[in-house]
Amino acid sequence: MEDQRSRRHLPLGIIAGLSALVLATGSAVAWWEFQSASRKAPAPDVIENSQVPSEQQKALPAVVAPNTASKLPVSKVAPASETKTLQVYWLKASGSTIAFSPSPVTLSAQETPNDILAAAVNKLLAGPSSASVTTTIPRDTKLRSLYIKDDEIHVDLSQAFTQGGGSTSMTARVGQILYTATSLNPDARVRLAVEGKPLETLGGEGLMLEQPFTRESFNRDFPLGE
Repeated sequence: MEDQRSRRHLPLGIIAGLSALVLATGSAVAWWEFQSASRKAPAPDVIENSQVPSEQQKALPAVVAPNTASKLPVSKVAPASETKTLQVYWLKASGSTIAFSPSPVTLSAQETPNDILAAAVNKLLAGPSSASVTTTIPRDTKLRSLYIKDDEIHVDLSQAFTQGGGSTSMTARVGQILYTATSLNPDARVRLAVEGKPLETLGGEGLMLEQPFTRESFNRDFPLGE
């Protein structure tokens, strides 16, 4: 009995300290704080499933551990596609002369320079969509290949490119191909072929075409210009 009574009483040192705290604060708050600090919530008992009767195990909710390895995929916003504006060159009558008439066309900059220039030339070969401009390139002309090599643009067209028209018509269509193919680099040199063979003469009059040619050499040797 003495042991039990001794457990129920606080040590004299703690009581003396508590009394001093109560007197100093003049409030019972210190006593409540002391009691709160001295109490500790008992830890919950851990019950293994083996200790629970089988009938109660069926009633226990299933616990699924979170799968930390699997995460929701992070959505990625695709960057806005970049574009590049090139010029497709048509023809427009100006008095008694014919002048080149550039028309802007927007293409994807994600493609290679070869693909960008090929797309521009193909738009040229498809013909104008406006009646205010014209072309001397035959409608059934096809682009066989276009590639850049040794800082030169190689353009290979189908045989239809040389069909019909005189020297003026042929000169104009060569200029259209030249200016459109050099949209990315106006100073670039161009080599023009038909069915894989270099184009050496223009029209029935047999005007010689010195290759590679540039915008500067074309304007110097032929009457057409921008």
